[in-house]
Amino acid sequence: MQPSRDRPSSSLDLFRLHGRTAIVTGAARGLGRAMALALAEAGADIVALDAAPLAELAREVESRGALCHAHQADLRSLSPAAAQELIGQALSAAPDTCVLVNNAGTIRRGPAMRTSAEDWHAVIDLNLTTPFMLAQAFAQALTDTGTPGSVINVASINSFQGGVEVPAYAASKHGLLGLTRALANEWTAHGVRVNAIAPGYMLTDFTAAHRQDATKYEAMRDRMPADRWGDADDLAGAVVYLASYASGYVTGSVLTVDGGWLAR
Repeated sequence: MQPSRDRPSSSLDLFRLHGRTAIVTGAARGLGRAMALALAEAGADIVALDAAPLAELAREVESRGALCHAHQADLRSLSPAAAQELIGQALSAAPDTCVLVNNAGTIRRGPAMRTSAEDWHAVIDLNLTTPFMLAQAFAQALTDTGTPGSVINVASINSFQGGVEVPAYAASKHGLLGLTRALANEWTAHGVRVNAIAPGYMLTDFTAAHRQDATKYEAMRDRMPADRWGDADDLAGAVVYLASYASGYVTGSVLTVDGGWLAR
């Protein structure tokens, strides 16, 4: 969020999120869960959105001394009105909401020549359209009250490369990176910063297909200078940084968390 007159003077305090609430989509498991818990550990309360049950996440957030407002919601085919309703519910439950983490996403694998229109639209819808609808409603609500905020979109290393047999996913993540920059250009002057995190190959359900082939798994690991696949907890520092005063002059940027994959 934007620097202000009450900006902490201590370097460590720049990262503290006490007195703020973050919305995290796709928070029930995987990367979303890890980022929600990291934000809670930094002091933020959490508004968790996911189609999956959120009771376990809520318990984990609260065990870290933060509040968790859990809303089980299907974020597919999200209309502007539905996005406004979700953001309105978050602000009603937690008026200090000023961070939005657009993490919810999906992937459909298969050769491009056999990718169905249904698969294409399903991926573009959840991975690109939903983040835009939520960010639009979030930024409008914050600018209406003059509240500074931070939007964090979860992009991918496939925002920079095409991948293999994931045409809709690659297109959606390229689009999300472009959207991040476009929104930053328009909204930063109004106090809403927009950035992205681009995870590399992580040990999540999304990469299960790669890991079923031990030879392929090891070959991919060998390309990574870090010499290991990523874990969801590797995103903790990145999301806290982009949510906090520590990144107050950072906008329109993408932070890759990929063990050096793209450097190769």
